[in-house]
Amino acid sequence: MEQEVGESLIQLGNSDGSNSSSSDPVTRVRKLLFRRMLVGIKDGRFFLGTFHCLDKQGNIILQDTIEYRSTRRSSPCPMEQRCLGLVLIPSSCQNSCHVDCSVEEQLSLLKV
Repeated sequence: MEQEVGESLIQLGNSDGSNSSSSDPVTRVRKLLFRRMLVGIKDGRFFLGTFHCLDKQGNIILQDTIEYRSTRRSSPCPMEQRCLGLVLIPSSCQNSCHVDCSVEEQLSLLKV
């Protein structure tokens, strides 16, 4: 799933603005709107929020976001969380991306 989202992001970013080349990636990304999305970034943190927006550069905006980060092993809770609200995650920082949906919906997103 994360590869398909990434490919859609890349295709969307490389579109020349014509309807025929951009309609499929745009449609695929529209299917992701308002779904819960978990985005991992390179420093080890994860952001869980509702997918709100995507720009041509592949930056993702999540709303109602919670940040998860690991703490010291000696801590009783290995993960620390905090509520952030609206978050922009640059494409250069994104490491993984998972969307909360059923198997049937995942397969429909994979269709070309």
